[in-house]
Amino acid sequence: MTARANIGKNVLGVVVASLFLFPLAWLLLTSFKDAQDIFTQPFLPTNLRPGNYVEAWNAAPFGRYMLNSLFVSSTITFLVLLTSCLAGFALALRQFPGKRIIFAFILGTLMIPFDVLLVPNYVTAHRLGLLNTYAALIVPFIASGFGIFLMRQAFKQTPVELEEAARIDGASPLRVLFSIFIPVNLAPISALAVLTFLGAWNALVWPLIVTTRNEAIRPVQVGLTAFLSQEGSNIPLMLAATAIVISPVLIIYAFSQKWFIKSAASSGLKG
Repeated sequence: MTARANIGKNVLGVVVASLFLFPLAWLLLTSFKDAQDIFTQPFLPTNLRPGNYVEAWNAAPFGRYMLNSLFVSSTITFLVLLTSCLAGFALALRQFPGKRIIFAFILGTLMIPFDVLLVPNYVTAHRLGLLNTYAALIVPFIASGFGIFLMRQAFKQTPVELEEAARIDGASPLRVLFSIFIPVNLAPISALAVLTFLGAWNALVWPLIVTTRNEAIRPVQVGLTAFLSQEGSNIPLMLAATAIVISPVLIIYAFSQKWFIKSAASSGLKG
């Protein structure tokens, strides 16, 4: 690649990065402004007001909301990793009747938008008495078709000699999975964990409709939505609350990029 091509590539990268970072930079800068500076100072604030963050934090129980989201997201992530590894291991390395049909059915679930499942899931949760409980926030998401697919692909590319050696030593299938296949495939597992956690943390529609009568279990996105509806005229305060809510997501994403790269390189999409 020539020097001119490298320069063009770098310039394009800077332009694309700037387009994605500009809204975030505007949000952070505006969250430090006075309400009257929103239109008079469209970008840089004249007087910094870090007190907006203290006021936003105290205006709603964001600490409780974030603990709820942390508990729900962590539980969902653990269960998705468990079910994905177990199902992916079985589909990749075990032989049983209907294996291809089951895998095709799992792939088919990826084509169903979650919005289509809102009503049947809500009716099921209502009949089971799960509404306004943590179970309603967790149970519908304990398995992931994408997670099963990802782990199947990763396990299929793991050298089969590792399993054969372990079986010669008398290891059970579960021992092979947890002692060999999971440690070998930490990159795709870590990527799946991050994607699952972020998806659960950012979920809004389902938590909104199943926590209508129990504010104590509201996750952070629902709490933020309620806060924004109450503080609709104070834009800096709204943006300060938004920055508080998205800060864990930005931190996790910043430290997890290497896992996505390793996962893409190691798991691939080969059958």
